[in-house]
Amino acid sequence: MDFRPAIFVVGLLLATLAVVMCVPAIADFAYGHPDWQVFAVSAATTFFVGVTMALTSKTRDMKLTIRHAFMITTTSWMAMTLFASLPFAFSELDMGFTDAVFEAMSGITTTGSTVISGLENAPPGILLWRSLLQWLGGIGIIVMGIAVLPMLQVGGMQLFRMESSDQSDKAMPRAAQIASAIGVIYLLLTIVWAGFYWVAGMTGFDAISHAMTTIATGGFSNHDESFAYFDSAMIEYIGAAGMLVGALPFILYLRALQGDMLAVVNDSQVQWFLIFIAGVIVTTCGWLVLEVGEDPLNALRLATFNIVSIITGTGYATDDYSIWGSFSPVIFFFIMFIGGCSGSTTCGIKVFRFQVLYAAARTQIHHLLQPHGVFIPYFNKRPISEEIIISVLSFFFMWFFTFALLTLGLSLLGLDFVTAFSSAATSIANVGPALGPVAGPTGNFVSFPDAAKWLMAGGMLLGRLELFTVIVMLSRSFWRS
Repeated sequence: MDFRPAIFVVGLLLATLAVVMCVPAIADFAYGHPDWQVFAVSAATTFFVGVTMALTSKTRDMKLTIRHAFMITTTSWMAMTLFASLPFAFSELDMGFTDAVFEAMSGITTTGSTVISGLENAPPGILLWRSLLQWLGGIGIIVMGIAVLPMLQVGGMQLFRMESSDQSDKAMPRAAQIASAIGVIYLLLTIVWAGFYWVAGMTGFDAISHAMTTIATGGFSNHDESFAYFDSAMIEYIGAAGMLVGALPFILYLRALQGDMLAVVNDSQVQWFLIFIAGVIVTTCGWLVLEVGEDPLNALRLATFNIVSIITGTGYATDDYSIWGSFSPVIFFFIMFIGGCSGSTTCGIKVFRFQVLYAAARTQIHHLLQPHGVFIPYFNKRPISEEIIISVLSFFFMWFFTFALLTLGLSLLGLDFVTAFSSAATSIANVGPALGPVAGPTGNFVSFPDAAKWLMAGGMLLGRLELFTVIVMLSRSFWRS
């Protein structure tokens, strides 16, 4: 295989990361914090490596194959994580290599799990860097979900190759134009939510940082208490709305701006997603009122924010939902797997795969009742091919198989069952907090052994890149000509 195209693209991405690294350097310099030098040196190092890779691998005839796409997708995420960890390792926090990589991986995959305690006392540059990593990871996964993963036919994503290309190519024939337009929408939404947070009472720094992690459905906060620190119903409802905006397909926002104003509400994936969220919120709210004795308005506030946060894989918290009675931890554990819509910043299994699975199961039941009948499963009023159904079923199998292996691995490292089980789920689903007193919404992962942190970091990468994108590179046939 000619590795030069992959090295060239990864080099360009590292150079871009270096430029972004200058932003927290400026923030630290403005606040008079000496860590600006750490960011400056890290940016210079990253830029030098990135530009060197790009210049030494550039060729006149740059031909990208499917194998290059797999390689670029996986290696770019890994390379960016490695260089993004430099500021964490050499800052005032003095984090070890394992913790620095874990924090960087959690940021760039928009997971939101953290190993930093005392966030209020952390340097402003580090806090801003965490938010920027999640913001970059959010736009990165949108572009992948629209342009790259459908081409790779990963886990049923080929459904959206025809969807996005048919709808967008008419107005914007080039993928770069689509990505640029969505990037502008992403930036504008971040600015709008920063304004909302600021008007609602956040400081300017908190408003900008939380707007980036809200639209990216990342979950990093500048405070150990997460959103509970602000103790504001208005801020929480603004946050919940922002997480929902980030969880819907961005290609539909583009279509709405192009004139199809009902594109978002007419999409079956969006309809399923919103109806399911509403049902879970009502159920949880009822449980809090009837069993826990919460005031109805406060129960609605608690349920809305925390349910939306977990189901979208954001990971913010305003309360320890693991102590809401026996029913709540079960609800929160299962909605970790759901995720949001395809082509959004969210993670998890994604709603469309559940729709495909439901359509296939429904068709199978009809076949059993009427063996000679002809029944075709549909998604968004389009027939689903057998190839896509097999792809989705394969994804489900690999997802839960990987989840089981992660749980087993974490258990072997000495973690109790609840912590191991929920930590495996939160890493592969890119949610953030797990369950239990150690890694729950009021804790963090700093006390985990280093081996457990590496396992979870691997799980975050697998979950974010839709499993097969990484797993296919482990096969011998991938490297054969």
